Amino acid sequence: MIIRGKDKGETGVIKRVIRSQNRVIVESKNLVKKHIKQGQGHEGGIFTVEASLHAPNVHVVDPVTGKRVKVGIKYLEDGTKVRVSRGIGASGSIIPRPKILKTRTTPRPTVPGPKDTPMDLVLEWTYDAKTGRGMPEL
Repeated sequence: MIIRGKDKGETGVIKRVIRSQNRVIVESKNLVKKHIKQGQGHEGGIFTVEASLHAPNVHVVDPVTGKRVKVGIKYLEDGTKVRVSRGIGASGSIIPRPKILKTRTTPRPTVPGPKDTPMDLVLEWTYDAKTGRGMPEL
């Protein structure tokens, strides 16, 4: 649900998330006219495109009540982490995680980087709790 701007109060599906700028693009909302010059391989003209919205101006809608709510985290009995609705007018129901939030544009690194500490230095004793002094180098 959009809470500010010319489309205030309307709901839509988030089409794209721009994490670096903290903005989102909502499908068929916040439409603007864009003038595009003609070039090789495409024609020019005036096109209607979706502009991005600042992320705090977009809230999650409760699937049961249809009101805008905050998102909380709870753990189920089997240990899985789920998103739940919370706040005024919230039903406390589980909000399913959308597919767009599951995808990462840059994958997590699988090999240790150059600044990672080697394991033999991590396991080396450097402090003696009994004396309160540093351990001598072995």
